[in-house]
Amino acid sequence: MAVPIGGAADTSGLKGPRGAILLALRRRGRVTARDLAREVGLSLNAVRHHLKELEAEALVRYEREHRGVGAPVFVYLLAPAADSLFPRRYRETLEMLLDYVVAHEGRAAAAAALESHFDAMAERLHSELHGAAPEARMAAVVRALSDAGYMAEGQATFCCGTLTEHNCAIREVAERFPEVCAAEERFLASVLGGTVERRRHMLHGCGGCEYQVRFPQENV
Repeated sequence: MAVPIGGAADTSGLKGPRGAILLALRRRGRVTARDLAREVGLSLNAVRHHLKELEAEALVRYEREHRGVGAPVFVYLLAPAADSLFPRRYRETLEMLLDYVVAHEGRAAAAAALESHFDAMAERLHSELHGAAPEARMAAVVRALSDAGYMAEGQATFCCGTLTEHNCAIREVAERFPEVCAAEERFLASVLGGTVERRRHMLHGCGGCEYQVRFPQENV
């Protein structure tokens, strides 16, 4: 069962077709103008026009990519400046609090405080998910993560699933405290009720974080 991406209406600072293009690039990572046109429902000429404007504003860039034989194709992706258009919730306040905790109680205490964010989310979800099938678990977790600004989407069957986060609401904090990424992985294993493996990671230069999930044999 596929779970639609959440929070699409207000994730971008731009509205209309340009916002739709930015959101599609956030979701897809690297995509041709033709594929973008198909996804956002615009003509190829219109998409190229908007991409040219977004490139001029340093929000989008392109690369040449070889795909088998023949000439390389142009693929488009978000430029670093576009990150500011997507959710970064409570960044300044959170970083100030973390600096205070590190100064007075040490780094371990700050990392533990960050992990408690996932502990609280897990506590809210566990009662809702008790006895739920993998598909229902995935849907609930996607909603919770999207509400928190992670632009999540996922799919699950009785045996396995995939969960992708297209945005990190605490990216700058995670760069300073990568322990929070390990806490997220443990959180997902707990609430999804399966074995979770991270396959893609934003902090390693990927366009999103992707997790593969294997559910217990009793679900098979």
